[in-house]
Amino acid sequence: MRTDEVRALYDRTMREHARPDGPGVRVERDGPLVRQVGGRSDWNGVVWSSPDLDGEGADAAIAAQIRHCAALGLPEFEWKLYAHDRPADLGDRLRAAGFVPEPPETLLAAPAGPLTGAVALPDGVTLHRVSDAAGAELMALAHERAFGTDGTRLLHQVVKRLEAAPDDFVALVVTARGEPVSSARMELYPGTGFAGLWGGGTVAAWRGRGIYRALVAHRARIAAERGYRYLQVDASDMSAPILVRLGFRELGATTPYVYRPGR
Repeated sequence: MRTDEVRALYDRTMREHARPDGPGVRVERDGPLVRQVGGRSDWNGVVWSSPDLDGEGADAAIAAQIRHCAALGLPEFEWKLYAHDRPADLGDRLRAAGFVPEPPETLLAAPAGPLTGAVALPDGVTLHRVSDAAGAELMALAHERAFGTDGTRLLHQVVKRLEAAPDDFVALVVTARGEPVSSARMELYPGTGFAGLWGGGTVAAWRGRGIYRALVAHRARIAAERGYRYLQVDASDMSAPILVRLGFRELGATTPYVYRPGR
């Protein structure tokens, strides 16, 4: 896999020509930017900026996004900045305008086919495909226990996707003797060649037993069977080393810059 070619393909298909990531949202081109717009509980933010963007143009584009956020009454708005985006000081300009950087993530990609091998789960542990609200509740509970964060937003998003666009979405939960201990999801992006892996997390007591790897392999099989060539992950510091060992390659770094009005 040539990382420069895959990065260029990712920029073109997943960012510049982005598609809405769920029902009820839309993708808009605003001058040199591409952004996703939805409701207050959806992800709203900039996904791409022109490589020709200069300092003056960047400041004007940032100000326009702040006005956009205010006009829609959004609780927050994100500018997803990639390390190769221009101008080189775009992060500094976002901070100066009130955007707050969150922990950076590593953009990783890998061919789906080689990752499809079966991974044995521990005794008493079962992987389930989520197809209804009850399964989504188990998934959100596993997420809360793994990450220590509120799973309410995830629950609403999963239920909404299962009801409105189930063909392009895969949700999984892993239980141990009936208790949810891990969860993950996958977004399928038709026409791009990419499937995105999201949210993989395991309760601390069950880490290191192959559950995370099994979730990756299971999603890789589904993606490959449906004709998707690459898996893509915005990986945290915790998951990136595991994924690299599995064969993922780094395409670059990405940092979420978040604007919250009134803060």
